Amino acid sequence: MNYLNTPAVDILFRQTINSEIYVDKSMMIDKISKYINTGNRYICVTRPRRFGKSVNAAMLGSYYMKGLDHEALFAGLQIDKSAFSRKHQGKYNVIYIDFSRMPDFCGDYQSYITDIIRGLREDIEEAYPHVKEKEYTRLSAVLQASGDSFIFILDEWDSCFYKSFMKEEDKRSFLEFLKNLLKDQPYAALAYMTGILPIAKYSSGSELNMFDEFNFMNDNVYDRYFGFTEEEVKQLCSSKDILQYEDIAYWYDGYYTSGGGRLFNPCSVHKALERGLCLNYWTETGPMNEIADCIEHNVGEVREDIVRLVAGIPVEIELHGYSVSELQLDTRDEILSAMVIYGFLSYYDGTLRIPNHELMEKFQKVLSRDSMGEVKEIVDRSKEILNATLNCEEEKVAALLEYVHDKEIPFLNYNDENSLSCVITLCYLFARKDYYVEREAKAGKGYCDYLFIPKKSGKPAMILELKINDSCEHAIEQIRQKNYLQRTEQFGEILLIGISYNKEKRHQCKIEKINT
Repeated sequence: MNYLNTPAVDILFRQTINSEIYVDKSMMIDKISKYINTGNRYICVTRPRRFGKSVNAAMLGSYYMKGLDHEALFAGLQIDKSAFSRKHQGKYNVIYIDFSRMPDFCGDYQSYITDIIRGLREDIEEAYPHVKEKEYTRLSAVLQASGDSFIFILDEWDSCFYKSFMKEEDKRSFLEFLKNLLKDQPYAALAYMTGILPIAKYSSGSELNMFDEFNFMNDNVYDRYFGFTEEEVKQLCSSKDILQYEDIAYWYDGYYTSGGGRLFNPCSVHKALERGLCLNYWTETGPMNEIADCIEHNVGEVREDIVRLVAGIPVEIELHGYSVSELQLDTRDEILSAMVIYGFLSYYDGTLRIPNHELMEKFQKVLSRDSMGEVKEIVDRSKEILNATLNCEEEKVAALLEYVHDKEIPFLNYNDENSLSCVITLCYLFARKDYYVEREAKAGKGYCDYLFIPKKSGKPAMILELKINDSCEHAIEQIRQKNYLQRTEQFGEILLIGISYNKEKRHQCKIEKINT
């Protein structure tokens, strides 16, 4: 069988369960089961790549599919305790289509969709021989003639939209194919669909409007089943005893459930615990130029947002959604919405953030691209300002800050400490090569403005405090009085850096070197 009750679904889920690191998300089945054979039987869940979409799709297909050893497969999982869902277990013919699978030598849309239609026809005709007694011009008629009902599990629905051979008319044809296959069809007991992009709304928007969509911005039903929760990660760290929870959180936390619960990137957590090392895993498994591509559609409108986000300053904005029909990404809202959908930014309670260290490293590289204009010029000089700081050249540091301020980039004109923080972020961007940089870092009796923790020995730790309309000497005094040094006691050498700005004296810098 190509798609009907294919054992490939069961194999995929068994492989997942047998993995060394497995997190039980089976109670999602309980939420899905109540929609079978109801008016709300069309469900589309979209998430960034490698956020558990295919694993959950295989789990659903395996649970509902006829002819499998369900007792052994789901024994011990949370869903095994649900009497409600058990009445649906193993009771359905499941049509499982992974739309990311392409036929060999596929160079156009017709080859792609013809291969899918042919495979489905073959499956139905093999399972229901009486169907071959009549000629049917529509796939939906073939399924209707079977006299049976089916659960459709459609994975990566939008994958063909990324193919170079897809023209606009091909995309419309594909949406019509899905509509004709599923919409108001009596044989569809359930249609569960996944992808990265929310469903497109072309023309009247009627093609796939029967689906309830759940994405990173609006999901308050299935949100905890895509990504690892804080409790799940703590349990994994405890059971594996390989990495500290705090390290995992720093690298891979930063997404949110609808209720404000913390969500971790599951791909990266899995890889880190498997290899015993926190590195960039998720960001290295796909075309991360998508971040730059999103920005460069309209760099003028989003440049300020990106600088603020890299500086650790949340961006307040009301985002309302994003559809594939907006692939041009012409406006700020469209660009930022797309970046949430792709998982590059987290969005909760009207606020955007860069989720974690893994993604922060990618955004830092974006600031050095030619398209960032004068921002790139500042970043290019960040090595110079770091060296001046390490050499305790106070006047040179102040002069370089003055140079940046005089560039007259509108959002770098000081009206609060956040604006000055943006300048500091750009000027010290090169430092992030050798330092973990924390803004508003908890230390001693308060929060220091910037904390630079060396990644390797041989570099001094640095504590940087900012003042507007105050003195840099006062900044140094605050570092000492509030015992910000507490975070850096294990380092032999520490630089205390006070930077101040006022309209009369402009920028000033004071650096003290101490040894512990």
